[in-house]
Amino acid sequence: MQLYIYNSDTDTTVPVSVEETEIKNEQELEFIYDEKIRKVWNVKEEEWYFSIVDVCQYLTDSLDGRKYWNKLKQRLKDEGSELVTNCHQLKMKSNKDGKMYKTDCANTEQLLRIIQSIPSPKAEPFKQWLAQVGAERLDEMADPEKAMNRAVSYYQKKGYSDDWITQRMRSIEIRKEMTDEWKRAGVAAPPEFAALTNVLTKAWSGKTVQEYKQLKGLHKENLRDNMTNTELVLNQLAEISTTELSRSTNPRGYGQAEKVTITGGRIAANARKELESELGRSIISPLNASSPIQLDDSIKK
Repeated sequence: MQLYIYNSDTDTTVPVSVEETEIKNEQELEFIYDEKIRKVWNVKEEEWYFSIVDVCQYLTDSLDGRKYWNKLKQRLKDEGSELVTNCHQLKMKSNKDGKMYKTDCANTEQLLRIIQSIPSPKAEPFKQWLAQVGAERLDEMADPEKAMNRAVSYYQKKGYSDDWITQRMRSIEIRKEMTDEWKRAGVAAPPEFAALTNVLTKAWSGKTVQEYKQLKGLHKENLRDNMTNTELVLNQLAEISTTELSRSTNPRGYGQAEKVTITGGRIAANARKELESELGRSIISPLNASSPIQLDDSIKK
């Protein structure tokens, strides 16, 4: 199966090996693993994009997926859907002549909406799954404890220890306290939250979020979900330090909040460097807390 990475700055797609871009998100739809579905990983957006023509052909067994998609596009427009307008056109290798052509692509959210409009036996299981997820979300909105229980269940299925899960759930509360402080300082827009998170991660670990995720071979996955116990504790120290400093200095605006965040991150960085000095190795690891690999063996190698 050939996969591609899309560079939005140059508007190009580059072929990569399956091993380099393995789809690891277990919540993705099952059929996207099929080699008939062409896929592109958008590095900047951290999103998978799928060929809509291929999906239509796969789910309907149509002889011409392009014609089916053209008819479906018109139907979606008639229904008032803006999905067609919002779809991306990315270059993908043609299955017919092997040349690169632009084709309509959809991210996961858009793809789920398209599937809802496809009357096909193959599409029905995914529609039922969407209905189930929707019902679960409504239940969780009425009773948030159900969402926490579901999260614990997901972590257990992925092989995390009970101690790590307890720590991870606590880390969610710690981060919430920090983001509340950012809001109090006047930081509200999601891009600013993401920027400050990147600043904090760089300050304590020496890596940006993207660099850290690349080290661990991650795509859409949450970075904190893939930290070792030590990494997670140091990340918590950086967030707690940032929160306490913010409460003490009362910053105003993004600029002041950024300075506090850098200082909070440096406190955790000093702890990291001291620990690494004693251990004689870096604690920033490609492993995560659910990895069955013996850490001692990986260090020797």
